[in-house]
Amino acid sequence: MADPSSYRPKPGQIPDSPGVYRFRDEHRRVIYVGKAKSLRQRLANYFQDLAGLHPRTRTMVTTAASVEWTVVSTEVEALQLEYSWIKEYDPRFNVKYRDDKSYPYLAVTMNEEFPRVQVMRGHKKKGVRYFGPYAHAWAIRDTVDLLLRVFPVRTCSAGVFKNAARTGRPCLLGYIGKCSAPCVGRVPTEEHRELAEDFCDFMAGRTGAYLRRLEKQMMEAAEEMEYERAARLRDDIEALKKAMEKNAVVLADATDADLIAVAEDELEAAVQIFHVRGGRVRGQRGWVTDKVEEITTGALVEHALQQLYGEETGDAVPKEVLVPALPELVEPVQEWLTGRRGSNVSLRIPQRGDKRALMETVERNAQQALVLHKTKRASDLTTRSRALEEIADALELDSAPLRIECYDISHLQGDDVVASMVVFEDGLQRKSEYRRFQIKGFEGQDDVRSMHEVITRRFRRYLAEKERTGEWTDGETDGEIGNGSTLTEDDGRPKRFAYPPQLVVVDGGQPQVAAAKRALDELGIDDIAVCGLAKRLEEVWLPDQDDPVVLPRTSEGLYLLQRVRDEAHRFAITYQRTKRAKRFRAGPLDDVPGLGDTRKQALIKHFGSVKKLRSATIDQICEVPGIGRKTAEIIAVALAQAAPAAPAVNTATGEIMEDEEVGAPETTAGASGEPVTAGAPDERRGQEP
Repeated sequence: MADPSSYRPKPGQIPDSPGVYRFRDEHRRVIYVGKAKSLRQRLANYFQDLAGLHPRTRTMVTTAASVEWTVVSTEVEALQLEYSWIKEYDPRFNVKYRDDKSYPYLAVTMNEEFPRVQVMRGHKKKGVRYFGPYAHAWAIRDTVDLLLRVFPVRTCSAGVFKNAARTGRPCLLGYIGKCSAPCVGRVPTEEHRELAEDFCDFMAGRTGAYLRRLEKQMMEAAEEMEYERAARLRDDIEALKKAMEKNAVVLADATDADLIAVAEDELEAAVQIFHVRGGRVRGQRGWVTDKVEEITTGALVEHALQQLYGEETGDAVPKEVLVPALPELVEPVQEWLTGRRGSNVSLRIPQRGDKRALMETVERNAQQALVLHKTKRASDLTTRSRALEEIADALELDSAPLRIECYDISHLQGDDVVASMVVFEDGLQRKSEYRRFQIKGFEGQDDVRSMHEVITRRFRRYLAEKERTGEWTDGETDGEIGNGSTLTEDDGRPKRFAYPPQLVVVDGGQPQVAAAKRALDELGIDDIAVCGLAKRLEEVWLPDQDDPVVLPRTSEGLYLLQRVRDEAHRFAITYQRTKRAKRFRAGPLDDVPGLGDTRKQALIKHFGSVKKLRSATIDQICEVPGIGRKTAEIIAVALAQAAPAAPAVNTATGEIMEDEEVGAPETTAGASGEPVTAGAPDERRGQEP
């Protein structure tokens, strides 16, 4: 590990001008490339106290052994040189987008004498028109098959073309009218090239003029009583419309734009790109990258733009690029894109309308891509085993934690404070074991105290089950399950809170870990390990330790702990939002003792609203199925005592609304489908919302 002060440039050596810098290791390999508006200010940030640097930046500067720089005239030149050096040196500490597949393009080889339509992958070639990328090659072939009857361009390979020219007989497509057969001279070179250019124009989105031209020709043929030609043109128009329907209109103004969205966590980021041409989505692609450096969303977007357009020119760079966040230096990036295209390019964040709605769709795709990437890693048995072993080694456990429980606290400014408990067994979710808690020991916001209460309640139940059944006595294997096991009820279902975990994970740092450990100590439990995962730097905290355990960036154990923590957060916030929504929608019927959801629904359905129910007589209430006279009297008294709610007003029209929904039972009361009642025990088995 090198000391950055050993290779720090002397004061005054670094120029105060735009440039690109390179960090090299002891073997002279380039490990990081960066650009700066001011080299002096940027490089000074790397040579401050190591304790003040981000952990990943600290690793980079201690791995490096030297730094060098190149001065350029403008920030645009710095951007271009940075991209060139990243491509050349492939530095280990730079963001590198990787893809798990090579996306297919629809390509037209305009650089050949007789242009050919085909599927192409890999690097783009000069003189070839590309459309896409497409998610699947079969989608390209379906589109081409529809268009060949209108644009009978050559699709055969060079060998087939030469053989047909030698024998004087075209291939099957030439006989069925899906190729103009230039191989045997049915059309001259110029006419075939015009067909290829029309094909490219149609794929580029210039469809309206071509369709109108065909419709005009069809009408003229019908007027001249050339009905066969008119019918053929009619079929051509239908084929083109069918091809267009495969790409729905998403932007009504026929915009050419690329939309870029980013989904990220502390260690990885997923980027999704939608290519929109002529208002239609013509292609989609995506990448996933490790965040090997401290980086903002704007910087991720800048790297994505370099990756996407670094080798492109002309129309391949659209007029408009929509992004979720702007790079730190917008003008140089926009100027660079303009130079690649040859005309003005707009780089901006969509704020409203169709473009904002489409951006939200791209963002959802990015989120799903990141989740899918993590799920693929987690679903592999070997990967899961390695993750559990890495956790055991890092936390110095006696064995791999086959059952992990994670706890998270959720609230809204101190209201509706709830907690979640999620369970992972053998590295996989065990949703039937999920639990949720209401914080009842105090009111207000105190995550540490809430964590102590939840851990105490969960393991007090565990001890009660253990004491009642005499489980886990000396000589018995922990967690053993079999016929007649005391871990299960008579019907074979596992007892609630019966299984102890080998590891308890809390969402938080030292204070939350200390609270969880204190709760276990107060209960006399000393055989369950505790750790916390702090979200900001993804550090693992252990009880009674001043320094965290930092797992490697590529550690499968860290990925598993992240997934456990994120699932606990999702489950907690879902329950908290449901509780809040239920509280906001509570009505007078909720205060009637002994009146459940089913009978509340029956009352509202019968009378239509609480207002009409309040004015009903006891005999009329008794007409509702399931409502006896005693219950009807209780309902009437409760509604009479409850003050009528103020009338709701439609703010758009000023209309006073009837309280049709007031007092309607909440149908999404929680993850288990039923409200959590007061009084112990309030923990309920959680299900996927």
